[in-house]
Amino acid sequence: MTSSREGASLNIGEVLARLRPEFPDISPSKIRFLEAEGLIEPARSRSGYRQFALADVERLQYILTTQRDEYLPLRVIKERLDALDGDGRRTRQTLATALGAVVAADEAARQPQSSAAAMTRAELLEAAGIDADRLAELEDFGLIRRSGRHYGPDALEVARACAALAKFGVAARNLRGIKAAAERDISLAEQLVTPQLRQRGAGARAAAAQDAWQIATLSLWLHAALVESGLDEAGLAGGVIAPPAAPPAAAPAPREDGVGGGLRSASSR
Repeated sequence: MTSSREGASLNIGEVLARLRPEFPDISPSKIRFLEAEGLIEPARSRSGYRQFALADVERLQYILTTQRDEYLPLRVIKERLDALDGDGRRTRQTLATALGAVVAADEAARQPQSSAAAMTRAELLEAAGIDADRLAELEDFGLIRRSGRHYGPDALEVARACAALAKFGVAARNLRGIKAAAERDISLAEQLVTPQLRQRGAGARAAAAQDAWQIATLSLWLHAALVESGLDEAGLAGGVIAPPAAPPAAAPAPREDGVGGGLRSASSR
């Protein structure tokens, strides 16, 4: 993220006019809040009015896009911005620490993902950037399922991930182990929340669903840590240069029904 303050000097109304086509909920109070949290630092005129450079608008676009698409808390977004600003705090981040940051994130950032419209086969192929043969292969191996003639948003995520792996020569048949591991994680989560599902109180199912997602997040975090440990032992230690992640929060104490309460997560699912 550029730190240059060159360019047009905009007032807050002009900034809102630029941002609202993509972010209709943006408001002056939202911008002031982001400033108070230290994510933006607009200049001030002699009379005290905020003056925004084009770099400030770009920064706001990045913050709002990251909040909308990745459901990250502001603390994590600020760390990313600090790293992009080149403040010397860039560190090696592993998959495990990245997932740990997700597990430790605020409940305020954990919002349900808006339901995406069902896609036709043609729409899925275009959105995922794969061809019909590749999609047929993924369906044959049970990696993608459809409901009637349409596909849900989960199908798009799977297709994109498989397409990325295909660049390394990973075929659908090579992913059977990953699918089996995912099914075991699903079974574990269902088993652990079964006592909640048996309760008749209002909200029992919603509470069970929340705990199931948190159990799944923790399972993914553990899986990443184990994979990285194995790669390190094989002499393939690596990682990506990314903003430093917050350490994961301590695991919660189990509830009386024997089901872990789960960590408050920023997971969008």
